Amino acid sequence: MRIAPEELRSLGNLSLLQQRKTAFFCSRESPPEVERLACLWALEQRYMQRCIMSGFHSRLEQSIFRYLLQGSRQPIIYVLGRGLQTNVRLEYGPEITAGSLLFLSPFEAAVRTITAETADIRNLLIADLADEFFIPYLQPGGNLDALLAHPIAKGKPVYTLNIPQNRLLLKRGAHPWVPMGMLGRQGRPPSARH
Repeated sequence: MRIAPEELRSLGNLSLLQQRKTAFFCSRESPPEVERLACLWALEQRYMQRCIMSGFHSRLEQSIFRYLLQGSRQPIIYVLGRGLQTNVRLEYGPEITAGSLLFLSPFEAAVRTITAETADIRNLLIADLADEFFIPYLQPGGNLDALLAHPIAKGKPVYTLNIPQNRLLLKRGAHPWVPMGMLGRQGRPPSARH
């Protein structure tokens, strides 16, 4: 599924597509410790002003989106599973004007609801455009598991939390995310309790 940027509907700073992009996904149901560690990851992304791309659909993804928005000029690409609506400009005008936010959609404005099919198309688009993935938690056998098995995602680095619930993802070759310490020094990875 290759969609040329000119085929997409967009609102915001298209030059964000030129940056290195980390796709952020998390399964809908996640263990309680994932949220705190994902917030630490988001804090690091804000500090480094790394471009984050997501559909920001699950509860945790929405929470991280709101957190990222608090960063000054944090580059964010929000890929919609429906068409772009006019209220988006009203709600996110300052971020759009500042050039730190880009909304993308492969759908016409008439597509007003997210379905399983439109969500799959959105996720494939994100996987295609991303340079790497951060998935704090993946439910084995779920939609994200299928996305990572798709040829469009193959060969791209995947980072995840080093927690027991991600053992399968780590065995498949995902890299454990290691947070930066104070002043940019490598910190210790979150310890997995056994």
